Amino acid sequence: MGSRSVVGVARVLIAFGLVVISPVAASAAAAPGTGGTVHGVAGAGGEGKGASGAKERLLFRFKDSRISESSGLAVSPTHKDVVYTHNDSGSGPQFFAVGTDGRTLAAFTLAGAAARDWEAMAASVDPATGAGVLWFADIGDNLNGAWPDYSIYKVTEPKTMRDATIQATRYRFKYKDGGRNAEGIMVNPVTGRLYVISKEFAGSIYAAPAKLRTDKVNVLRRVGPAPIMSTDAAYAPDGSSFVIRTYLSASLYRAPGELISRLSMPSLQQAESITYTRDGRSLLTGTEGANSPVYEVPLPAAAVARPAAKPPATPSRASVAPSRVAGVPDASSDAGGGDDSGVPAGVIALWLGVALGATGIIAVIARRVS
Repeated sequence: MGSRSVVGVARVLIAFGLVVISPVAASAAAAPGTGGTVHGVAGAGGEGKGASGAKERLLFRFKDSRISESSGLAVSPTHKDVVYTHNDSGSGPQFFAVGTDGRTLAAFTLAGAAARDWEAMAASVDPATGAGVLWFADIGDNLNGAWPDYSIYKVTEPKTMRDATIQATRYRFKYKDGGRNAEGIMVNPVTGRLYVISKEFAGSIYAAPAKLRTDKVNVLRRVGPAPIMSTDAAYAPDGSSFVIRTYLSASLYRAPGELISRLSMPSLQQAESITYTRDGRSLLTGTEGANSPVYEVPLPAAAVARPAAKPPATPSRASVAPSRVAGVPDASSDAGGGDDSGVPAGVIALWLGVALGATGIIAVIARRVS
């Protein structure tokens, strides 16, 4: 059994842990006194009510059999009713343009790119040209520090929805405080700065340099905490807030450490992606698997942050009292510190136990192989 097989075993064990834990966590989050709520989803084509009373809805299901592990989502900034996605590890450097009926409009291959473990994507607009820009993050690291550096690829958004190969620009990254696993990236539409969100029990938000370099490794520096086991993130189109997704819920922030509110999400098998609609009024969230669904979740009005008069060049760390949203717990005690997104301590302990067990089994396998 080689290193790829060991990593494969790790992914199976982790997936098993999620299958066991997710129903427990969802039940605990919905129980009285835990401070969480769970949306009721009626299944394919069904709807459930969010914290504000607005209805979430199944927007579409991916119909293309090639999209089997959707791990990132981004709404096109220049094409109406176009959503982009890509697969997780095991697939090539390819992404798909999909209509809101779930049908694939085009498949694009990145020239000059590799796909070791693509985990996230983001979309932005070039302020100089007005052209759309897409970002693809090869940042997955299930061994938490096994790779010497990580890559994020930048491409100009295709102008036509036709299968094509497009040239990518590669940026290499490393973390100032050591390698780690990550599954989320986001780009501030006002400043253009790129952020990476680590997937850990004590997660973090990392800021990339204001100017990215292709001739050297760019250093990611921690600027704030992130929820436990974050799986994706996205900036609002106006830059006034951003959202971080976990397997169980989502958290809305004004800036790192400045939590606005927690948001309940549709119940998904393995929640992997989140992004904003073009008008910034709703979120889209998806999961892995064949024929996987994408849900639209309206944001409560009180959860939409007002844009600052003059957005800062770097994220503010000043303390701002989170706003209250009907049906959403007050998060003031979490601002500036660790954020568990309302996951009960018992669930965290159970999840940690599964992770430690998986690590032990992997170590035994590795010793037998060596």
